[in-house]
Amino acid sequence: MGTAVHARFVLGFDRGEHVLLEDATVIYDGSVVVYVGPRRDTTADRVVELGQALVIPGLIDLDAVADIDHALLDSWAPAHTASGLQWSEDYFTSRRTDVFDPEERTFIRRYALAQLLLYGVTTCMPIASEVHSSWAETYDDAIGIAEAARDLGIRAYVGPSYRSGVNVLRADGTRDVLWDHDLGRAGLDDAARFLSSADNTPDSLVRGALLPCRIETMSFELLESTAKLAREYDVPVRLHCMQSELELELLQRRHGAGPLELMERSGLLGCRLLVPHAVHGSSDRDRRSPSDGELAALAGAGASVVHCPSTSLRYGMVLDTFDRFTEAGVNVTLGSDSFPPDLLRAMDEGSCLAKVLERRLDAGDLATYFRAATLHAAHALGREDLGRLAPGAQADFVALRLDDFRLGVVDDPLRTVVMAGSPRDVALSVVAGRTVVEDGQLPGVDLAAMKARAQSLFARMRAAYSTRDALGRDQAALFPPVFRRVDRALGSCVSTSS
Repeated sequence: MGTAVHARFVLGFDRGEHVLLEDATVIYDGSVVVYVGPRRDTTADRVVELGQALVIPGLIDLDAVADIDHALLDSWAPAHTASGLQWSEDYFTSRRTDVFDPEERTFIRRYALAQLLLYGVTTCMPIASEVHSSWAETYDDAIGIAEAARDLGIRAYVGPSYRSGVNVLRADGTRDVLWDHDLGRAGLDDAARFLSSADNTPDSLVRGALLPCRIETMSFELLESTAKLAREYDVPVRLHCMQSELELELLQRRHGAGPLELMERSGLLGCRLLVPHAVHGSSDRDRRSPSDGELAALAGAGASVVHCPSTSLRYGMVLDTFDRFTEAGVNVTLGSDSFPPDLLRAMDEGSCLAKVLERRLDAGDLATYFRAATLHAAHALGREDLGRLAPGAQADFVALRLDDFRLGVVDDPLRTVVMAGSPRDVALSVVAGRTVVEDGQLPGVDLAAMKARAQSLFARMRAAYSTRDALGRDQAALFPPVFRRVDRALGSCVSTSS
């Protein structure tokens, strides 16, 4: 009879929609759910009594941070230091290097996957910054993250990132892309090699995907070759685009076209395409948002947008608007893109931003946001067995405690945990029938040791920015503290300022 999980609330799935059950049971046998419904006393091999908890389908993060987070350093930079956080032209030409060796990169990915699990994510499509690499990811990098995902027990769509160019700050202070087409072709070869070795069988925890870098760093040849490879292997393609005004400017300068036109001409728009961010387009609105025509093109092609509300907010961007995209028929999914990988927090922040933009309280509907991280994400992956709790679905689910005093009173349990909860409320996570988080811990993983090593590697990553800065500024100049630091005894508490 497998395992039976009893909880005060369970968010099940019935007739195409999530439904709420009270005093309910989930039973799974092996990797598959066999029962969801009112509490059932069973002769299951194992019974888990969760009490005051909400069981939800596992969350799907399609732009999942797989790095030591850089937003701590670059999401608040003033103009005079922001330029120093890019590659300089000199660094591109003569001083490129990997900040971390292969084993350290694999550890960093493992650290990030552990974070994802602790935040209630059960399926991910990883994303890591290329700023700290001599170019992009390799076949061995992809193998490393695949092995880490299998070991920790998270479902993952994996492939090495690749590009034929990189954003740089030129010596004259202008922004541009510099190219190395041989490295671009080598990166695509690595991606093809990984796809040919990936296990895409129905019960595989790790599957292959094509994960090219930002569209402005891709040659047209590389875009076309990516589309051809995606059709050959029938895998999803995630391409970061429509995410900045600089991107639009660079594409017009090189190709005389915008991102959607390039994707259509290259054949990518007809693939299983995921577009992270999609906050900028051809509209003449103040925010340069995608036009209605661009939304219609995305919807007509069956493309999915990976909306990253928390990261967009930190970098001063916003999806204009969530309701416009969904009403246009665009399949909107969710991503974290930077730390913390908290999709429940992203739902809350995204919903609040939608209210501001639409000027009505019912904008950014929570049910639609939750579908984005479950049903819509599963649709983007072509997986009707994920993102839902029903017989026949994969046993991927998360239980959130409702009894912590800090949560406050409970009304609708989902709305309560989105508005007032935190990842510390995660009591249990199960992926493919395997318990991967229990009582806030990852079985068999020394989180304290992992955190200490990650902090050490972060210090090295932080220091490496100085080597790329065109002005050679040190860490103190690039990353000043919020308030000045002192190393002396303090004087009177009475302020002397006027």
